[in-house]
Parts: sequence; structure tokens; C-alpha cells
Amino acid sequence: MITKRIIPCLDVRDGRVVKGVNFASLSDVNDPVELGRYYSQSGADELVFYDITASSEGRKLFTDVLRRVASTIFIPLTVGGGINTLEDFERVLTSGADKVSVNSGAIRNPQLIEDAARRYGDQCVVLSVDAKRVDGSYHVFAKGGREDTGMDALKWIRRGVSMGAGEIVLNSIDTDGVKQGFDLEMLDAVCSIVDVPVIASGGAGCVQDFVTLFKTLPKVDAGLAASIFHFGEVKIGDLKDELARNGINVRRIKETDA
Repeated sequence: MITKRIIPCLDVRDGRVVKGVNFASLSDVNDPVELGRYYSQSGADELVFYDITASSEGRKLFTDVLRRVASTIFIPLTVGGGINTLEDFERVLTSGADKVSVNSGAIRNPQLIEDAARRYGDQCVVLSVDAKRVDGSYHVFAKGGREDTGMDALKWIRRGVSMGAGEIVLNSIDTDGVKQGFDLEMLDAVCSIVDVPVIASGGAGCVQDFVTLFKTLPKVDAGLAASIFHFGEVKIGDLKDELARNGINVRRIKETDA
């Protein structure tokens, strides 16, 4: 039985972790190094680090903060934000990332997916898609959810996988930060068209939302969340205990084991 992953997400702006609702109204949360260490010790399966304004500000990802986070954790680290070239891949990987997440950069240059997969392997390339319902279909948004590209999200995801993306992170803008549950409808549509791991992002508000996610959509490989973990509303150990009680296979450790 495949082990389901629980992944906290650090949305970083100006060296601090922030969180908002529907990709807007960002507020300060904590230091990313402290949070990364805490999650590594608390049983998280992976950690995602997004420099959320790198693309919209037209700059490269801040690798100094990334290096500090990477040096304090002992779980796989996925990093994204301002990834536009193979050189960006190289810089992020040498700074401690295990996988690299592409979003706006791949939209501008889809060939980046194929080139990166060829050089570093499919398992290293994560296609992160910010999607929102527009006129009855799912549109891809760029620049941290600020720009509607007009692209059909399902077609884009299928294309990205065909070019070598080894994992999909589906960020539902409609449910982001609302805490009313994952976007099961959108996730189901994605899972039906790809055969690579799909990570659900956006909408988790309680432990039951993860149970519902994995019970309803067994093809989903992982659940990603931010604020409920950052603010202590849900502890990863408690979440995994409840998932296990519901017959969902998870990796479990004691916090003192880390």
C-alpha cells in the first residue's frame, strides 16, 4: 500500500513565512528556518519552500534563506519561485533542494520542463499549477495567482507530464486559505488524466479534510497545507494518527525520534 505524504508549505516573502486567503491578504507568520526545523522534527514527510513573489518581482529566488532552511531539516525539500532557466534549477539544487517546482517560468517556456527532466531526471521536476474556475473551466494562473493566462489547466497539466514533469502540485485558488476542505472536484479531474503523483493543495481546515481527501480520492498521493500547521490548529503527529485509524497508510514517528 502506497504511503500518503503530509507536506507543510512555507510561503516565503522577504525572508519570512506568510499566509493569505485566495492567494491575497498576506500576513506574517514566522521564521522559515524555525518552522522548517519544527516540521522536520514533527513527522512531516516533505517540506515545500516557495519564494512567492520572485516571479512577480522579476528576480531570482533568495538562496540565502533556502540554504539555512535546507541545513536544518532531514526530509526532502521542494523549492519554487522565480525558476526560469536550467541555471535556476542548478542554483536551487546546489543550495539544498531535492526537487524543483516550476510554475510561471514553465508557462513562459514549456521547454524548460523537458530540458530539466532530461538533465536532472523526471523525479526532480515538479509542475506546480495555480488553478481557478473561470466560466465553467479551470484556468491556469501565473505570478502567484495574479494573472489569468487563459490556459486550460487540464490540458496544461497533461502537456507538462508528457514533457517530463514527475509530480503535480495542484493549488486550487478557489479553496486556498478558506479551510473548507480540498478541491475534490478539481483534484479528481487531474488524477483522471495523469499517472504521476498528484499533491493536493489549498483548503485544508481540519484533520477530517485529509481523511476525506484520501478516502474520496485514493489516487492523490499527498496533502499539502500551510496555515493549519503554522498556527498549531493541526499537529502532524495527531493528523497521522487519525489517518492511520481510518486505514490510510502513513509514515509515523515520534517527535522525539527526530
